[in-house]
Amino acid sequence: MTVKMPTSAFAALSWVPVAAMAVVAVVDVTAGPGVGFLPLVSLGPAFAGLVGGWRRTAVIGLVALLLCVGLGLYNGLFDRPRGYTAMASVAGVTGVGIAAAVMRSRREAELAGVRSVAEVAQRVLLRPGPLTAGPLDAAVSYTSALAEARIGGDLYEVVASPHGVRVIVGDVQGKGLDAVETAARVLGTFREAAYDEQDLVGLGRRLERSLARELDDEKFVTAILAEIGDDHRAVFLNYGHPAPLVVRGDGTAEFPEPPAHALPLGLAAHGGPGPEPFPVRFGPGDQLLLHTDGVTEARDARGGFYPLAERTGLLAEPDAQRALEFLREDVVRHAAGPLHDDAAMLLLRYRGHEASGCAAEGPGAD
Repeated sequence: MTVKMPTSAFAALSWVPVAAMAVVAVVDVTAGPGVGFLPLVSLGPAFAGLVGGWRRTAVIGLVALLLCVGLGLYNGLFDRPRGYTAMASVAGVTGVGIAAAVMRSRREAELAGVRSVAEVAQRVLLRPGPLTAGPLDAAVSYTSALAEARIGGDLYEVVASPHGVRVIVGDVQGKGLDAVETAARVLGTFREAAYDEQDLVGLGRRLERSLARELDDEKFVTAILAEIGDDHRAVFLNYGHPAPLVVRGDGTAEFPEPPAHALPLGLAAHGGPGPEPFPVRFGPGDQLLLHTDGVTEARDARGGFYPLAERTGLLAEPDAQRALEFLREDVVRHAAGPLHDDAAMLLLRYRGHEASGCAAEGPGAD
Protein backbone atom coordinates (compact mmCIF):
# COMPACT_ATOMS: atom_id res chain seq x y z
CA MET A 1 0.00 0.00 0.00
CA THR A 2 1.17 3.48 -0.75
CA VAL A 3 1.34 6.19 1.89
CA LYS A 4 0.16 9.57 0.61
CA MET A 5 0.15 12.89 2.42
CA PRO A 6 -3.42 13.84 3.39
CA THR A 7 -4.83 16.75 1.39
CA SER A 8 -5.44 18.80 4.54
CA ALA A 9 -1.84 18.36 5.67
CA PHE A 10 -0.48 19.38 2.26
CA ALA A 11 -2.74 22.46 2.20
CA ALA A 12 -1.48 23.47 5.64
CA LEU A 13 2.16 23.11 4.58
CA SER A 14 1.55 25.12 1.41
CA TRP A 15 0.63 28.13 3.56
CA VAL A 16 3.77 27.94 5.71
CA PRO A 17 5.89 30.17 3.38
CA VAL A 18 3.24 32.90 3.35
CA ALA A 19 2.76 32.66 7.12
CA ALA A 20 6.52 32.85 7.71
CA MET A 21 6.88 36.03 5.62
CA ALA A 22 3.84 37.61 7.28
CA VAL A 23 5.22 36.95 10.78
CA VAL A 24 8.64 38.35 9.83
CA ALA A 25 7.02 41.48 8.32
CA VAL A 26 4.88 42.13 11.41
CA VAL A 27 7.78 41.59 13.81
CA ASP A 28 10.12 43.75 11.71
CA VAL A 29 7.66 46.63 11.55
CA THR A 30 6.93 46.30 15.28
CA ALA A 31 10.55 46.02 16.42
CA GLY A 32 11.98 48.65 14.10
CA PRO A 33 15.19 48.75 12.06
CA GLY A 34 17.50 48.24 15.02
CA VAL A 35 16.66 44.55 15.52
CA GLY A 36 17.51 43.23 12.04
CA PHE A 37 14.73 40.77 11.15
CA LEU A 38 14.75 41.68 7.45
CA PRO A 39 16.95 38.76 6.19
CA LEU A 40 14.45 36.31 7.71
CA VAL A 41 12.06 37.11 4.85
CA SER A 42 14.06 34.46 2.97
CA LEU A 43 12.26 31.81 5.09
CA GLY A 44 9.35 32.13 2.65
CA PRO A 45 11.13 30.83 -0.48
CA ALA A 46 13.08 28.38 1.67
CA PHE A 47 9.88 26.66 2.86
CA ALA A 48 8.34 26.96 -0.61
CA GLY A 49 11.18 24.96 -2.11
CA LEU A 50 10.42 22.12 0.28
CA VAL A 51 6.69 21.74 -0.39
CA GLY A 52 5.92 23.35 -3.76
CA GLY A 53 6.96 23.29 -7.39
CA TRP A 54 9.66 25.49 -8.87
CA ARG A 55 7.16 27.98 -10.34
CA ARG A 56 5.44 28.51 -7.00
CA THR A 57 8.83 28.82 -5.33
CA ALA A 58 9.85 31.48 -7.86
CA VAL A 59 6.63 33.43 -7.28
CA ILE A 60 7.04 33.33 -3.51
CA GLY A 61 10.69 34.33 -3.94
CA LEU A 62 9.58 37.36 -6.00
CA VAL A 63 7.02 38.28 -3.35
CA ALA A 64 9.70 37.92 -0.67
CA LEU A 65 12.04 40.18 -2.65
CA LEU A 66 9.34 42.85 -3.05
CA LEU A 67 8.55 42.55 0.67
CA CYS A 68 12.23 42.93 1.46
CA VAL A 69 12.41 46.10 -0.67
CA GLY A 70 9.30 47.53 0.94
CA LEU A 71 10.48 46.83 4.50
CA GLY A 72 13.97 48.12 3.64
CA LEU A 73 12.53 51.40 2.36
CA TYR A 74 10.21 51.65 5.37
CA ASN A 75 13.13 51.18 7.75
CA GLY A 76 15.52 53.31 5.73
CA LEU A 77 18.03 50.49 5.30
CA PHE A 78 19.15 51.22 1.74
CA ASP A 79 21.41 54.00 2.87
CA ARG A 80 23.56 51.21 4.29
CA PRO A 81 24.79 47.84 2.94
CA ARG A 82 22.38 46.06 5.30
CA GLY A 83 19.38 46.43 2.99
CA TYR A 84 21.23 45.13 -0.06
CA THR A 85 22.60 42.21 1.96
CA ALA A 86 19.04 41.23 2.90
CA MET A 87 17.98 41.36 -0.76
CA ALA A 88 20.95 39.21 -1.77
CA SER A 89 20.01 36.71 0.95
CA VAL A 90 16.44 36.45 -0.34
CA ALA A 91 17.58 36.09 -3.97
CA GLY A 92 20.12 33.39 -3.05
CA VAL A 93 17.68 31.36 -0.98
CA THR A 94 15.09 31.63 -3.77
CA GLY A 95 17.58 30.26 -6.29
CA VAL A 96 18.45 27.33 -4.01
CA GLY A 97 14.75 26.70 -3.36
CA ILE A 98 13.98 26.59 -7.09
CA ALA A 99 16.83 24.11 -7.64
CA ALA A 100 15.58 21.94 -4.74
CA ALA A 101 12.03 21.99 -6.12
CA VAL A 102 13.22 20.93 -9.57
CA MET A 103 15.28 18.06 -8.14
CA ARG A 104 12.38 16.93 -5.94
CA SER A 105 10.00 16.95 -8.92
CA ARG A 106 12.40 14.79 -10.89
CA ARG A 107 12.73 12.30 -8.01
CA GLU A 108 8.95 12.14 -7.66
CA ALA A 109 8.61 11.44 -11.37
CA GLU A 110 11.22 8.66 -11.13
CA LEU A 111 9.45 7.20 -8.08
CA ALA A 112 6.14 7.25 -9.95
CA GLY A 113 7.78 5.30 -12.76
CA VAL A 114 9.22 2.77 -10.33
CA ARG A 115 5.80 2.37 -8.70
CA SER A 116 4.15 1.74 -12.06
CA VAL A 117 6.74 -0.95 -12.81
CA ALA A 118 6.12 -2.46 -9.37
CA GLU A 119 2.40 -2.57 -10.05
CA VAL A 120 3.01 -4.44 -13.31
CA ALA A 121 5.39 -6.81 -11.51
CA GLN A 122 2.75 -7.44 -8.88
CA ARG A 123 0.14 -8.33 -11.47
CA VAL A 124 2.57 -10.78 -13.10
CA LEU A 125 3.99 -12.29 -9.92
CA LEU A 126 0.96 -12.31 -7.62
CA ARG A 127 -1.99 -12.60 -9.95
CA PRO A 128 -5.45 -12.33 -8.43
CA GLY A 129 -6.48 -15.82 -7.40
CA PRO A 130 -9.56 -17.45 -8.90
CA LEU A 131 -12.77 -16.47 -7.14
CA THR A 132 -13.85 -20.11 -7.35
CA ALA A 133 -11.83 -23.27 -7.93
CA GLY A 134 -13.54 -26.63 -7.91
CA PRO A 135 -15.73 -26.81 -4.79
CA LEU A 136 -13.95 -23.86 -3.20
CA ASP A 137 -14.37 -20.12 -2.82
CA ALA A 138 -11.03 -18.33 -2.56
CA ALA A 139 -9.80 -14.96 -1.27
CA VAL A 140 -6.27 -13.57 -0.93
CA SER A 141 -4.63 -10.74 1.02
CA TYR A 142 -1.09 -9.35 0.86
CA THR A 143 0.29 -6.70 3.21
CA SER A 144 3.84 -5.50 2.64
CA ALA A 145 6.06 -4.59 5.58
CA LEU A 146 7.28 -1.57 3.60
CA ALA A 147 4.74 1.19 3.17
CA GLU A 148 5.89 2.03 -0.38
CA ALA A 149 6.25 -1.58 -1.51
CA ARG A 150 3.57 -3.69 -3.15
CA ILE A 151 5.44 -6.96 -3.53
CA GLY A 152 8.00 -8.84 -1.49
CA GLY A 153 9.14 -12.36 -0.71
CA ASP A 154 5.77 -13.88 0.25
CA LEU A 155 3.93 -15.87 -2.40
CA TYR A 156 0.65 -17.67 -3.02
CA GLU A 157 -1.16 -19.40 -5.86
CA VAL A 158 -4.30 -21.47 -6.50
CA VAL A 159 -4.44 -23.85 -9.47
CA ALA A 160 -7.45 -25.98 -10.44
CA SER A 161 -5.64 -29.02 -11.88
CA PRO A 162 -6.81 -32.42 -13.14
CA HIS A 163 -5.69 -33.83 -9.79
CA GLY A 164 -7.70 -31.41 -7.65
CA VAL A 165 -7.30 -27.85 -6.48
CA ARG A 166 -3.64 -27.30 -5.62
CA VAL A 167 -2.42 -24.44 -3.50
CA ILE A 168 0.90 -23.01 -2.36
CA VAL A 169 1.71 -20.35 0.21
CA GLY A 170 5.36 -19.58 0.88
CA ASP A 171 7.86 -17.16 2.33
CA VAL A 172 11.26 -16.51 0.75
CA GLN A 173 14.15 -15.97 3.15
CA GLY A 174 15.59 -12.49 2.75
CA LYS A 175 14.35 -9.20 1.35
CA GLY A 176 14.60 -7.07 -1.74
CA LEU A 177 14.79 -7.93 -5.42
CA ASP A 178 16.53 -11.26 -4.78
CA ALA A 179 13.55 -12.43 -2.72
CA VAL A 180 11.12 -11.25 -5.40
CA GLU A 181 13.11 -13.11 -8.08
CA THR A 182 13.09 -16.31 -6.02
CA ALA A 183 9.35 -15.98 -5.39
CA ALA A 184 8.76 -15.59 -9.13
CA ARG A 185 10.77 -18.75 -9.82
CA VAL A 186 8.84 -20.78 -7.24
CA LEU A 187 5.49 -19.59 -8.58
CA GLY A 188 6.46 -20.25 -12.19
CA THR A 189 7.51 -23.81 -11.39
CA PHE A 190 4.42 -24.42 -9.27
CA ARG A 191 2.01 -23.18 -11.94
CA GLU A 192 3.49 -25.59 -14.47
CA ALA A 193 4.07 -28.59 -12.21
CA ALA A 194 0.65 -28.41 -10.53
CA TYR A 195 -0.89 -29.69 -13.77
CA ASP A 196 1.72 -32.35 -14.53
CA GLU A 197 2.63 -34.06 -11.27
CA GLN A 198 0.42 -36.89 -10.05
CA ASP A 199 0.83 -36.14 -6.33
CA LEU A 200 2.11 -33.49 -3.94
CA VAL A 201 5.38 -35.32 -3.29
CA GLY A 202 6.27 -35.14 -6.98
CA LEU A 203 5.23 -31.50 -7.05
CA GLY A 204 7.46 -30.75 -4.07
CA ARG A 205 10.43 -32.51 -5.66
CA ARG A 206 9.93 -30.46 -8.81
CA LEU A 207 10.12 -27.27 -6.75
CA GLU A 208 13.24 -28.56 -4.97
CA ARG A 209 15.02 -29.28 -8.24
CA SER A 210 14.14 -25.86 -9.61
CA LEU A 211 15.48 -24.05 -6.55
CA ALA A 212 18.59 -26.26 -6.26
CA ARG A 213 19.76 -24.95 -9.64
CA GLU A 214 19.44 -21.32 -8.59
CA LEU A 215 19.82 -20.84 -4.83
CA ASP A 216 23.02 -20.98 -2.80
CA ASP A 217 23.29 -22.98 0.43
CA GLU A 218 22.13 -20.05 2.59
CA LYS A 219 18.86 -19.30 0.78
CA PHE A 220 15.61 -21.14 1.37
CA VAL A 221 11.84 -20.89 1.04
CA THR A 222 9.38 -22.06 3.66
CA ALA A 223 6.22 -23.28 1.97
CA ILE A 224 3.10 -25.33 2.44
CA LEU A 225 1.43 -27.18 -0.41
CA ALA A 226 -2.18 -28.34 -0.27
CA GLU A 227 -4.39 -30.43 -2.49
CA ILE A 228 -8.18 -30.45 -2.14
CA GLY A 229 -10.24 -32.94 -4.11
CA ASP A 230 -13.81 -34.20 -3.94
CA ASP A 231 -13.19 -36.64 -1.07
CA HIS A 232 -13.78 -34.05 1.70
CA ARG A 233 -10.19 -33.85 2.79
CA ALA A 234 -7.14 -31.67 2.25
CA VAL A 235 -3.68 -33.16 1.87
CA PHE A 236 -0.75 -31.02 3.03
CA LEU A 237 2.98 -31.05 2.41
CA ASN A 238 4.80 -28.72 4.81
CA TYR A 239 8.31 -27.41 4.14
CA GLY A 240 9.04 -25.71 7.47
CA HIS A 241 6.07 -23.34 7.15
CA PRO A 242 3.60 -22.19 9.83
CA ALA A 243 0.72 -24.63 10.22
CA PRO A 244 -2.51 -23.71 8.42
CA LEU A 245 -5.69 -22.86 10.28
CA VAL A 246 -8.78 -25.02 9.70
CA VAL A 247 -12.08 -23.57 10.94
CA ARG A 248 -14.94 -26.04 11.07
CA GLY A 249 -18.52 -25.23 10.27
CA ASP A 250 -19.37 -25.34 14.00
CA GLY A 251 -16.71 -22.69 14.77
CA THR A 252 -14.04 -24.97 16.22
CA ALA A 253 -10.50 -24.46 14.95
CA GLU A 254 -7.28 -26.43 14.69
CA PHE A 255 -3.74 -26.02 13.37
CA PRO A 256 -2.82 -29.32 11.64
CA GLU A 257 0.83 -30.17 12.23
CA PRO A 258 2.86 -32.55 10.00
CA PRO A 259 3.85 -35.96 11.41
CA ALA A 260 7.51 -34.86 11.20
CA HIS A 261 9.05 -31.48 10.55
CA ALA A 262 11.06 -31.04 7.35
CA LEU A 263 13.56 -28.50 6.06
CA PRO A 264 12.40 -25.61 3.87
CA LEU A 265 12.68 -25.73 0.11
CA GLY A 266 16.23 -25.15 -1.10
CA LEU A 267 17.94 -26.95 1.80
CA ALA A 268 17.66 -30.54 0.53
CA ALA A 269 21.44 -30.65 0.09
CA HIS A 270 21.82 -30.46 3.88
CA GLY A 271 20.22 -33.89 4.20
CA GLY A 272 17.37 -34.95 6.40
CA PRO A 273 14.06 -36.52 5.45
CA GLY A 274 11.68 -34.74 3.14
CA PRO A 275 8.19 -33.79 4.25
CA GLU A 276 5.47 -36.41 4.45
CA PRO A 277 2.01 -35.69 3.07
CA PHE A 278 -0.74 -35.79 5.67
CA PRO A 279 -4.51 -35.54 5.21
CA VAL A 280 -6.97 -33.42 7.20
CA ARG A 281 -10.75 -33.57 7.06
CA PHE A 282 -12.01 -30.64 5.01
CA GLY A 283 -15.59 -30.61 3.79
CA PRO A 284 -18.65 -28.43 3.18
CA GLY A 285 -18.87 -25.50 5.60
CA ASP A 286 -15.17 -25.67 6.57
CA GLN A 287 -12.62 -22.92 6.00
CA LEU A 288 -8.87 -23.18 5.43
CA LEU A 289 -6.54 -20.26 6.06
CA LEU A 290 -2.96 -20.57 4.83
CA HIS A 291 -0.69 -17.72 5.86
CA THR A 292 2.91 -16.61 6.30
CA ASP A 293 4.59 -15.87 9.62
CA GLY A 294 4.06 -12.14 9.14
CA VAL A 295 0.55 -12.79 10.47
CA THR A 296 1.20 -14.90 13.56
CA GLU A 297 4.43 -13.09 14.46
CA ALA A 298 2.94 -9.59 14.34
CA ARG A 299 3.63 -8.12 17.79
CA ASP A 300 1.72 -5.55 19.82
CA ALA A 301 3.28 -2.79 21.92
CA ARG A 302 3.97 -5.27 24.74
CA GLY A 303 5.62 -7.80 22.44
CA GLY A 304 2.69 -10.21 22.29
CA PHE A 305 2.14 -12.25 19.14
CA TYR A 306 -1.06 -11.98 17.16
CA PRO A 307 -3.58 -14.50 18.61
CA LEU A 308 -4.87 -15.96 15.35
CA ALA A 309 -6.75 -18.79 17.08
CA GLU A 310 -8.78 -16.23 19.03
CA ARG A 311 -9.76 -14.26 15.93
CA THR A 312 -11.54 -16.99 13.97
CA GLY A 313 -14.84 -15.18 14.58
CA LEU A 314 -13.74 -12.58 12.02
CA LEU A 315 -14.02 -15.26 9.35
CA ALA A 316 -17.76 -15.63 9.98
CA GLU A 317 -18.45 -12.85 7.45
CA PRO A 318 -20.35 -14.46 4.51
CA ASP A 319 -18.19 -12.78 1.86
CA ALA A 320 -14.76 -14.46 1.85
CA GLN A 321 -12.81 -11.42 0.65
CA ARG A 322 -14.44 -9.14 3.21
CA ALA A 323 -13.75 -11.68 5.96
CA LEU A 324 -10.09 -11.75 5.00
CA GLU A 325 -9.99 -7.95 4.90
CA PHE A 326 -11.44 -7.83 8.44
CA LEU A 327 -8.70 -10.21 9.56
CA ARG A 328 -5.97 -8.17 7.84
CA GLU A 329 -7.18 -4.95 9.47
CA ASP A 330 -7.18 -6.70 12.85
CA VAL A 331 -3.57 -7.81 12.37
CA VAL A 332 -2.53 -4.23 11.51
CA ARG A 333 -4.38 -2.88 14.57
CA HIS A 334 -2.67 -5.46 16.75
CA ALA A 335 0.75 -4.39 15.48
CA ALA A 336 -0.15 -0.72 16.18
CA GLY A 337 2.01 0.38 13.28
CA PRO A 338 3.75 -1.00 10.18
CA LEU A 339 4.25 -4.77 10.13
CA HIS A 340 7.83 -5.97 10.56
CA ASP A 341 7.38 -8.68 7.93
CA ASP A 342 5.24 -9.22 4.86
CA ALA A 343 1.93 -10.92 5.61
CA ALA A 344 0.17 -13.06 3.01
CA MET A 345 -3.10 -14.89 3.62
CA LEU A 346 -5.10 -17.26 1.44
CA LEU A 347 -8.61 -18.24 2.54
CA LEU A 348 -10.41 -21.24 1.04
CA ARG A 349 -14.04 -22.08 1.78
CA TYR A 350 -15.57 -25.43 0.91
CA ARG A 351 -18.96 -24.81 -0.65
CA GLY A 352 -20.13 -28.38 -1.22
CA HIS A 353 -20.85 -30.85 -4.02
CA GLU A 354 -22.98 -28.47 -6.01
CA ALA A 355 -19.87 -26.61 -7.18
CA SER A 356 -17.54 -29.55 -7.57
CA GLY A 357 -15.31 -30.03 -10.56
CA CYS A 358 -12.01 -28.50 -11.46
CA ALA A 359 -12.98 -25.65 -13.76
CA ALA A 360 -11.84 -22.36 -12.28
CA GLU A 361 -13.80 -19.16 -12.75
CA GLY A 362 -13.15 -15.50 -12.13
CA PRO A 363 -10.15 -13.27 -12.69
CA GLY A 364 -6.76 -14.94 -12.54
CA ALA A 365 -8.16 -18.42 -13.26
CA ASP A 366 -5.75 -20.67 -15.08
